[in-house]
Amino acid sequence: MRKIITVSFFVVLLSVVGNYKVSAQQQNQELEQLIQQALDKSNAIKINNLDIEQTQIDRKIAKNTFLPKLTLNGSYTRLNDDITFDNNLTTLLKGTEKLLIKEALGIPFNTALPAGIPTSEIPPLLDKNVLKASLGMEWVLFSGFKVSNAVKATKHKEKAQAHATNTSKTNVVLAVSDAYYKLALVQASKKVLLSSENYLNSQENFVNAAIKNGLAIPIDRQKITLAKQRLEVKKLDIDNKEMLVIELLHQLTNSPIIILEQLKPQLKNSTNVSFSATEKRSEILALEEVILATEYQEKIEKNEFIPKIAAKGHYEFLEDDLSLLDPKWYIGVGMKWSVFDGLNTQNKAKKVAKTKQKYQVQLAEATELIKLNETKATLSLNNANQKITMIQQEVVLATKMYHFVNKQYKNGLTGITDLMDALNDVEISNFNLQNAFYNQQKARLELRQAKGLIY
Repeated sequence: MRKIITVSFFVVLLSVVGNYKVSAQQQNQELEQLIQQALDKSNAIKINNLDIEQTQIDRKIAKNTFLPKLTLNGSYTRLNDDITFDNNLTTLLKGTEKLLIKEALGIPFNTALPAGIPTSEIPPLLDKNVLKASLGMEWVLFSGFKVSNAVKATKHKEKAQAHATNTSKTNVVLAVSDAYYKLALVQASKKVLLSSENYLNSQENFVNAAIKNGLAIPIDRQKITLAKQRLEVKKLDIDNKEMLVIELLHQLTNSPIIILEQLKPQLKNSTNVSFSATEKRSEILALEEVILATEYQEKIEKNEFIPKIAAKGHYEFLEDDLSLLDPKWYIGVGMKWSVFDGLNTQNKAKKVAKTKQKYQVQLAEATELIKLNETKATLSLNNANQKITMIQQEVVLATKMYHFVNKQYKNGLTGITDLMDALNDVEISNFNLQNAFYNQQKARLELRQAKGLIY
């Protein structure tokens, strides 16, 4: 017989443990799904991703500095008059032409040119109607290391933005997890109230029977009725809190409310959960990358005095409206060397250096605060674990005391007030236990965040 009882107990125990594991696994899947929905919905993460895309475009812009730039140009200009040689130069050109004609015909130079021999008209330097179409080319050959430093700066900036995105993801995880555990706390509180309601119903039945038999007075029933009314007020308050938490989860995840109402999260004791070693927080990694990015920005400003080399070309498609001095095409290489710019570059480099120093101070401060937060979160978790152990004992003691007072009341050894007080102690201790479970989960999340274990 003992063997049968032992085997039956062992089977029941395995069943309970199995159901607990399945329930815990389902809760983890529920929470992970809610977190993923919140990550997909988060506007902060979307903005961070857009910032990263902008930085990637900035890097492409920097790299494309070395690509030649080609421009097509077209213009029409109307001058007030043709641009021609002055009278003296025109007379000189015409006289020279006549001398050349005389020399070709064998006529003495001091003899007048015979009539009927035409001479050329001197064309204008530029016609008053000017139509141009050209192709221009500019090609940076050496930027004074400006491009390479800009590319490196954008890479570190992108990494910093990626770490900032992880910070936003961490905030989302914390917000959703906290709301999920608050929902568990509210639903656990409803169970506590249901247990109190069952106790009150049982006491009400006993009091009604006792009144009929002259063993109790109507005021006892009135006190139970008042306790039930207070219980209804508490239930209404809990229902409102549940609706508020569900609405919060809906805003965070955009999940339909009808689905969120079906969630049944549970709070449990997690004193045996261990944590891995501390990792660098995303805030620290972001500041480190920002400092590296500012170092390259400082180099960009300091290298402004390095000469820049570029090639330039030009080709005219229309020749008719070119002046006598305009080339049809040209190509060349030029150098730009800023020797003195009024200390502008030096001051810009100093400004960037001050910005880097500011980030370094922020990094040192953030490192100290995170270390302090880790210590604080560790202490909070230890405190929460100790409170759970203490409150569990309070629940056991309050329950035993209630049953003891209940027996005394039924035997006429105490009054209804003592019984209601004992029931109230049971209710409060159970509320405190659920709050302790919630505070433990919250402390665990805060410690994981402090250790950099969330994203």
